[in-house]
Amino acid sequence: MKVVMLAAGVGSRLQAAPEKQMPKVLLRFDGKSLLQRHIDILKRHGIKEIVLAVGYRHEDIEREITAIGAEGFVRTVLNKDFTEGNIVTLWTVREEFCKDEPVLLMDADVLYDEGIITRLINSSHENCLLIDRDFDPGDEPVKICIRDNRIIEFRKWLTAEFDYCGESVGFFKLSSRIARQLIDQTGHYIAQSNREAPYEEAIRDLLLTSPPGTFACEDTTGLPWIEIDFQEDIERAKNQILPRIKNS
Repeated sequence: MKVVMLAAGVGSRLQAAPEKQMPKVLLRFDGKSLLQRHIDILKRHGIKEIVLAVGYRHEDIEREITAIGAEGFVRTVLNKDFTEGNIVTLWTVREEFCKDEPVLLMDADVLYDEGIITRLINSSHENCLLIDRDFDPGDEPVKICIRDNRIIEFRKWLTAEFDYCGESVGFFKLSSRIARQLIDQTGHYIAQSNREAPYEEAIRDLLLTSPPGTFACEDTTGLPWIEIDFQEDIERAKNQILPRIKNS
């Protein structure tokens, strides 16, 4: 199993001055960058390589990889069109999804408890999403909706009726077959010049068209994590999430 991690974006919603805006994967919490935290956790779970899709200020990320001695563990792939939608970033690393092995697809801008990755990797489901039912509803979270024990929606904006829903953590375990299908579907977006789409739309297409039982969820409710999108997320990560991670 390999990890493909998406870290190409600008992170413009953090609203820092351009000269101060670093890639989000380099944000530091308790002296460690998010990248270092990913590496430490994934190594403990037997992962042998992270393929890191980079773009914005990729040289800074390369320097961090060298500084922490991770050159043999992290391999970067450059998305030169990083100002476009993250579906373009996914397309940039498409070859990694066609190598007949399972893939963990991960957003890089997440601070999380190690138990979240444990739950994903150890899941009996070969195609698995993570759902947190304790979340603040609104337009920002990507939501997973469940009805009759099936995933029936996966989007920020909802119209379907459901039994319950939660927020997607942004980490996905994919079988080699579904990984290939995801890249095929991503290719349709690229061919149609729909390059501003979020990559979650391609996942959604597979979720809604695959036979029942193809995908499942693991519930991570209660385990601390946060996706870093806004400045207030950084403060919450430092003051609320990190202390819970350290005490878990």
